[in-house]
Amino acid sequence: MGERARIQCFVDGFNLYHAIDNLKLPHLKWLNLRKLIEGFTDPKLQEVQSIFYFSAFATWRPDAHRRHQQYVEALKTVAVTPVMGRFKEKDAYCRICKTPYKTHEEKETDVNIALWLLNEAYKDNFDEAFIVSRDSGLTPAIRMVLNEFPHKKIKVISPPNAGHSKEIGQLVGSKKLASIKQIHLERSLFSATVTDPDSGLVVARRPASYDPPA
Repeated sequence: MGERARIQCFVDGFNLYHAIDNLKLPHLKWLNLRKLIEGFTDPKLQEVQSIFYFSAFATWRPDAHRRHQQYVEALKTVAVTPVMGRFKEKDAYCRICKTPYKTHEEKETDVNIALWLLNEAYKDNFDEAFIVSRDSGLTPAIRMVLNEFPHKKIKVISPPNAGHSKEIGQLVGSKKLASIKQIHLERSLFSATVTDPDSGLVVARRPASYDPPA
């Protein structure tokens, strides 16, 4: 048997989070991304070498920020690399009464995914890239990788019930499209306490709001 194909995975954290949030099953948010991604591979033929998680902390929402920090610490224990962007505050207006208010817009995630995908391709760090997103904004980066590196493959895995971007589907072909289903999430959850694999110390605890239903 020859060497296994090197897999790198690029996860759009917000795309995935909001799709899971729409399922109204909060316990599925405590998701072990390595276990999830490995479920889409053939371990005899493929090896997941790196997983990159792209997101940003909502620092102005203390409870959500704390939950997110716990989750990122849990991801680090399974060798997932967090790549954090930022939120930008901007002015908005009520459409009815025109009252101004502040809102926040997530910045950098799609650009970061595109840059990291291209950088890892140029470094020849993968044979196949898995992209967990349905963001059509990634189309130019995917097209460039496929054009510049015709021997490399890209598989696009859509978040639950999100469907696929038509443009990306046409680029990679239907055989390179997959979708996360609820059963994949159920099989890929962290335990209530997550320990560091080297020290054995607890580094993250599942937030109470993510406890599974009784």
